Amino acid sequence: MRTGRIRTGGGRGRLIAAAAVCSALLMALHAWLPNGVANLGSLFQTFLPWAGLSVPLLLALATVRRSRLAAVAVLAPAVAWVSLFGGMLTDKRSGTGNFTVVSHNVDEENPDPARTARALAASGADVLALEEMSSKATPAYERELAAGYPYRSDTLGVRLWSKHPLTDVQAVPIMPWTRAVRATVDTPGGPVAVYAAHLASVRVTPAAGFTTAQRNDAAGKLAAAVRAEPLPRVVVMGDFNGTAEDSTLEPVTGLLRSAQREAGAGFGFTWPASFPVVRIDQILVKGVSPVSSWTLPATGSDHLPVAASLRL
Repeated sequence: MRTGRIRTGGGRGRLIAAAAVCSALLMALHAWLPNGVANLGSLFQTFLPWAGLSVPLLLALATVRRSRLAAVAVLAPAVAWVSLFGGMLTDKRSGTGNFTVVSHNVDEENPDPARTARALAASGADVLALEEMSSKATPAYERELAAGYPYRSDTLGVRLWSKHPLTDVQAVPIMPWTRAVRATVDTPGGPVAVYAAHLASVRVTPAAGFTTAQRNDAAGKLAAAVRAEPLPRVVVMGDFNGTAEDSTLEPVTGLLRSAQREAGAGFGFTWPASFPVVRIDQILVKGVSPVSSWTLPATGSDHLPVAASLRL
């Protein structure tokens, strides 16, 4: 009678092992992936956390094939993923700071801006940064936020609301129309430079692939403004239409620290709000210490709001 045995080789076992090595290399070397063809490197980095799904899939295939070689090879992508994202699996929130910010792409098609404004006010944040403000919805936000946030920028599209006085308010020219604003927030703990930004949208089409040129150009201009910022304490938040792992956004993300990565729990995915799979809404800081970072419940927008408690 023949007894079953674990296969150490076999054509399919070797193919599974090769796929595991390729998966590990893609994750480990993601920053080196070229963008020459349809920005595929940037697209892969956008969904990089989900590359970890290759591990259970390949392990299942190795089990079906009873291939020891393939099973051992699956350790490579597992190690690569943990080295990139293992720290995101722990809860790094550690209490409450003395300066809380919230950023939200409120969606110009939001059917109930008043309800969204009330939800944001209920967060108790010191500063709100709202993106995709339509002229039609602006009066509703002004009405609902006036009592708790007496100070605001008068910019269009992107706007700041604050419990503390705002000075040196100015639009940041990252695009031909206003998509970023900068202000000094005069907090009880001293001045903080706060930027709210909405980088250009991206598209995925069969003909052009992943189109990011306008977004990347806006990120470079935002980075130049941050580099020139005279205040030592800086908060940059908004809809980046890209993730912190996307190396084409490194000109700005490389200057700052992610509040979610440093003081969050999990990945903090924000889009789409109905079933978030990527975090494209960011809170980035310099000269302050993130204490907690989280997402707020869904509003009428297709994005989730993001919040961070900071220690000045």
